[in-house]
Amino acid sequence: MGAPAEEIAPAADWTPSLGAQAVWLLTAKTVGFALAAALPLVLVRRLSLEEFGLYKQAFLVVMTTATVLPLGLGMSAFYYLPREPRRQGAVITNILVFHAATALVVAALLWAFPQLLARVFNNPAIAVHSGLIGTVVVLWTVGSFLEIAPVALQDVRASTALIISSQFSKTLLLMVAAVAVGTVRSLLIAAFLQGLAQIALMTGYLHRRFPHFWRGFDLELLRKQLAYALPLGGSGLLLRVQATVPHAFVSNAFGPAAYAVYAVGVMQVPLLGIFRESIGSVVLPRINELESRNRRRQILELVAVAARKLALVFFPIYGILMVTGRDLIEVLFTREYIDSWPIFAVAQSFWPFAIIVMDPVTRAHGERFFFLALRLGICVALVLVLWQYAATLGLVGVTAAVLVAYLAGWCVTATRMARLLQADRRDLALFRDVGRIAIVTAIAALAALGVHWLFSPAAPWRMLLLCGPLFALVYVTGIVQWRVLRKDEIVRLLREVTRSVSGSPARKASGQSGRTAPAAEGAVRSGP
Repeated sequence: MGAPAEEIAPAADWTPSLGAQAVWLLTAKTVGFALAAALPLVLVRRLSLEEFGLYKQAFLVVMTTATVLPLGLGMSAFYYLPREPRRQGAVITNILVFHAATALVVAALLWAFPQLLARVFNNPAIAVHSGLIGTVVVLWTVGSFLEIAPVALQDVRASTALIISSQFSKTLLLMVAAVAVGTVRSLLIAAFLQGLAQIALMTGYLHRRFPHFWRGFDLELLRKQLAYALPLGGSGLLLRVQATVPHAFVSNAFGPAAYAVYAVGVMQVPLLGIFRESIGSVVLPRINELESRNRRRQILELVAVAARKLALVFFPIYGILMVTGRDLIEVLFTREYIDSWPIFAVAQSFWPFAIIVMDPVTRAHGERFFFLALRLGICVALVLVLWQYAATLGLVGVTAAVLVAYLAGWCVTATRMARLLQADRRDLALFRDVGRIAIVTAIAALAALGVHWLFSPAAPWRMLLLCGPLFALVYVTGIVQWRVLRKDEIVRLLREVTRSVSGSPARKASGQSGRTAPAAEGAVRSGP
C-alpha cells in the first residue's frame, strides 16, 4: 500500500534540494577538472604523436583497471553503511581489501609478463613500462575509494575538499613531470607518487571517521556486499569494456600515432559527465525510496526533472561543439590533431540521449540481471564487429560502431524503464521543457553556423570568439523568453547552497527515512 501523501512531497518540491546537493558535488569535480584540464594541452606540445599515443595507452590501462577491478563493491558503501551502524568499519575495510586483492592479481600479471601489453596494443615500447604500470594500478585502485567514501557518508564538505585536493596533487605532479622531464616514464612515476598521496589522504579521513577501521575485516559481511555489488559491478564492467575495447582495437590496428589522433577525438567533455554523475548520485537514493512505496508516477516526475536540468546543460554544449568543434581541437591540441575532428563529432553525439537518467530506476526495480545480460550481448556484438572489421572501418567507422552500440542499449533500456513505470504517451508532457530546450539549442546553433560560414576561413580562435558569444546570447534569450528556467528556481537553489555554506540546517530532502544516527557513528542517508 502507498504511504500517505504527506510522507513524500511531490517531485516538483524536490527541485531545489536536488540542485543544491548536486551543486556541491559538481563544484568539487568541476574544480578538479579545471586543475587537470591543462595537462593534455601541455603533453601534446611536449610529446610526439607516437609518445602521446604511448602515454594514452599506459594511462588507459591504469584508469580502466582502477575503475573495473573494484567490480562496483565500493558502491555497496551507500547501501550497507546506514544498515550496519555497528559494522561500518568492517564495510570500509572489506571494500579496501577487495580493491587491493583484485589489483594485485592484475599487477602480478603485468610484472610477470611485460610483453602482454605490447601484444594487446601492438606497441613494443609499452613493455618497458609494464612493471611500473602494474604498481600504479595497485595504488590507484585502492585509492579510488577516496572519492566514494565521503559521498557515501553524505559528508558533502569533506567530499568537496578531498576531490579538489586529490585532483590538485595529481595535476601538480603530472604537470611537473611533463614540463621538467617530458617522458612517459616520468609521468608514470608522478602517477606512482600520486597514488601514495591519495591512499595517505584516504586513510587519514577514514581513521578520523572510523578509528582503527582496518581491524574490522568481516568475511561474512564481505559475502553480502559482493552478492549485492557483483550484478551491478558486472554491468559496470561491461560498460567499461564496451568503452575501452575500441581503444585496444584501434591501437592494435593503426599504431600509436593514429591512436593518439583517435584518443583526442573520443575525449569526453568532462564537465558533462561530472554534471550527470552529480545529478545521478542525488537521484539514486530518492528513486529507491519511492520504489519501495510504489510511487511510480513520482519516479517518472523525478526522471523528468533530472532530464530537464541535464538538457539545460547538455544540449547547448553539444550544439556549440558541433559548430566550433574543429576550431576548438586546433586551438587546444594544435593542427597536428585536426584529423580528430570527424571522430570527435561522432563521439559526442550520444550526449543528447544521456539526459535520461535510467540506471537508478532499473537498479531500484531489481532489473540488475536483465541489464547485465543486455550489456553482455551488446559488448560481445561490438567486440566481434571490431575484431573482424576495425581496420576496414577506419577511425571514424570504429567510433560510429561504438555510438550504434550505445544507442541500441539506450533504446532497450528506455523501453524497459517506460514499462516499469507504466508510462504512456500522455506522460511525454512531463518532458515538454526538454523539447523546448532542444528547439532553442537548434536555433542558436543555426545562428552560430551562419556566422561561422560568413567569416570562414578566419583563424580558429577568432571563430570561437565570434560563434561562442552569439550562440550563448541566442540560447539564453530563448530559454528566458520561453520561461524554461524560472527565476524562483534559481533563487531557491542559491538559498539552499547558501544555507549549506553557512552551516544552517537545510530542508531535508523528501525520500529520507527521517532518522539519523549520531554523528560519531558516521550516519548517512538511506542508500540504494
